[in-house]
Amino acid sequence: MKEQLAIFGGTPVRSEKIYYGRQWINEDDVKAVSEVLTSDYLTTGPRAAQLEAELCAYTGASYATVCANGTAALHIAAMAAGIGEGDEVITTALTFMASANCALYCGAVPVFADIDRETYNIDPASIEARITNKTKAVVAVDYAGCSIDHAAIRDICDRHGLIFIEDAAHAIGTSDHGKMVGSIADMTCFSFHPVKTVTAGEGGAVLTNNAEYHHKLQILRSHGIEHEEEFMTEAPHEGPWYYEQQMLGYNYRLTDFQSALLSSQLKRIDMFAGRRKAIAARYDEAFGELPGIILQQELPDTDSVRHLYEIRLDFDVLACTRREFFDAMSAENVQCQIHYVPVYWMPYYKRLGHKEGECPVCEEIYRGILSIPFYPKMTDRDVEDTIHAVRKIVEYYRK
Repeated sequence: MKEQLAIFGGTPVRSEKIYYGRQWINEDDVKAVSEVLTSDYLTTGPRAAQLEAELCAYTGASYATVCANGTAALHIAAMAAGIGEGDEVITTALTFMASANCALYCGAVPVFADIDRETYNIDPASIEARITNKTKAVVAVDYAGCSIDHAAIRDICDRHGLIFIEDAAHAIGTSDHGKMVGSIADMTCFSFHPVKTVTAGEGGAVLTNNAEYHHKLQILRSHGIEHEEEFMTEAPHEGPWYYEQQMLGYNYRLTDFQSALLSSQLKRIDMFAGRRKAIAARYDEAFGELPGIILQQELPDTDSVRHLYEIRLDFDVLACTRREFFDAMSAENVQCQIHYVPVYWMPYYKRLGHKEGECPVCEEIYRGILSIPFYPKMTDRDVEDTIHAVRKIVEYYRK
């Protein structure tokens, strides 16, 4: 007999609501921030530089520039790449809009490629089909933390002379053929928002192996100001206080107390990653052969640390809408979220001339996906309650 859904008067799976994501702050994190708050530095200082070294050590990248948030990271990466008026930047529509907005910030035009039906990541064949003589760069997103096809995208970029920017906001800890995300693309952008694998409250970083990009990134995050005498262009240099604004940069600096928080979090990243993998494995086991549910797939030889866990509703099997499923989950006190509305569906992008239908696979996938609760602080009971709620609703609405 089918269980009566809570939304129709049945007993909820849980008494307290659980949400799709949540940060995990402990006493070590609080202590790290407190120590900085009573030190000589609050804004970008020695702890930011220390964090940059730690990010390089973790990912294998040669250089890191920490900044205010993931959007700022994408913006200065686009600027360092020389993206400007008349250029086109190919990206995905199944992402937060910052992946495309970074092109607009520079006066360039975002061009949306379609996604792979199984991985939900940008489809290399669709990238190739959208390249023109105006294409300057590709911004490829590791959707939900699952690795993009680095080799295929690198090949496309090398053959066409394009800059490869990876939006890895979801993917710190993910690797592809043994190489860590952060050390593969020309520039890789991370986000440290609270629901990401590690957090600085807010924060971002751009990692690269290119010294020229790194130098530009360092000054772009701080008003375009150059402090190093060897890179100055004007003379005389009056003294140690002298500086030059060489570019139109921004105040995208990360504070030292945020840096200290993230440094503390990085000490537990292996634990966070391991717990995320364990929860994902349990979900895979529970939903992998459940009629009515389709799961996102990872590429072979990748090891993904997921930021989100997506289920996709199979409407050939289920007699409900996504909204009905979403509301039923909420009534069971298991709160889902939707990631993401296709970027070009946004009113702003429609005013730029974009229309529905540009990326049909993306639109099809979007209409069925839900992000279910997924974060390291989840207890085994939380995980099993989430599984119970999904199964309960699937059984109720199965045709």
